[in-house]
Amino acid sequence: MSKEEYAVEVENISKIYTLRNKNNQYKTDKKEFYALKDVSFKVKKGDVVGILGTNGSGKSTLLKLMTKIIYPTKGTIETDGKLTSLLELGAGFHPDFTGRENIYFNASIFGLTRKEIDARIDDIIEFSELGEFIDNPIRTYSSGMYMRLAFSVAINVDAEILLIDEILAVGDQHFQEKCYNKLRELRDSNKTIVIVTHSLEVVKDLCTRVIWIYKGQLRLDGDPTYVVDEYLEQVAQDHKQERQKNIESGKQKSKAVVYIDSPRDISKVDATDKQHLFKGWQISDSDDATIHFYLDGNSMDIKVDRTYRKDVYDAYFDHYVGFMDVNTIGWQFQYDLTTLEKGKHKFKVECKEKECILASKEIEFENV
Repeated sequence: MSKEEYAVEVENISKIYTLRNKNNQYKTDKKEFYALKDVSFKVKKGDVVGILGTNGSGKSTLLKLMTKIIYPTKGTIETDGKLTSLLELGAGFHPDFTGRENIYFNASIFGLTRKEIDARIDDIIEFSELGEFIDNPIRTYSSGMYMRLAFSVAINVDAEILLIDEILAVGDQHFQEKCYNKLRELRDSNKTIVIVTHSLEVVKDLCTRVIWIYKGQLRLDGDPTYVVDEYLEQVAQDHKQERQKNIESGKQKSKAVVYIDSPRDISKVDATDKQHLFKGWQISDSDDATIHFYLDGNSMDIKVDRTYRKDVYDAYFDHYVGFMDVNTIGWQFQYDLTTLEKGKHKFKVECKEKECILASKEIEFENV
């Protein structure tokens, strides 16, 4: 492939910072920290590349190097085409200027003339949805309004390369979707986009390729679905190891959540039902956690099946990643209600670690 087909070329870049720790009045220790180490990749013109990585992995540093806000300690970065970036909220804006004045100010930084900005300003304001607020000083804007203005300017400067950091995360759902639809339009018009986001669904939908940065180094580069799956597996491992380390050191305690889907609390059930379905779910960050069932205070001797619960997995991913198996989060069993007396009964579920109760849930139902 010829050199002209690449929009971005990153060759063996490293970014090293010197950390200083003052031991005492007279001595300061110095230590080198690699924010990025020996990273290389090329982005073809028209590609949409997602950059994945946990906080502190070097993603934002990489984008700043690409836009030449900072420079690498080692290696080279070359770009071919007009470039615009959305890296930090409010970057390129003056807080005392109005939104309208900042459009002229910011767009001129991206290389537009006054005449070119005049021709586009109505489109910029319309896309931003700022309305009458466009003539207020932007120091009065919320973070979401900042993002609206910044994105609206960036997509109207005819850039061939667009670099986007996590700035879209501060917008509301409606405007985020509007932005992603616009990025799809830009993708389909052969613009080159490099985006950092924690939204894995956006990565899979929008990107043609994903680069995973792990502890400052390029871990994986390839198909979005494959890279995202590998990334999630590593995140789960790291989270579990960190959590277990904190529990063992006493910094944190084991925790759990249990829930009963059926029967519902204060519900009525059919006393003639010989196979009534009891079901719910349980998660815990303890490998020693066990689940126990009680009916009217008595332990139940039952066969429990574990079930698939993607809804619970997604809801608790940030807090229990590494400790959940999506195929065994749920629990269910059938129970013969004809063996129960008619009237009110209490059903309780407990998650225990040895003799310690980590979580419990109790409901009351009436056998009628």
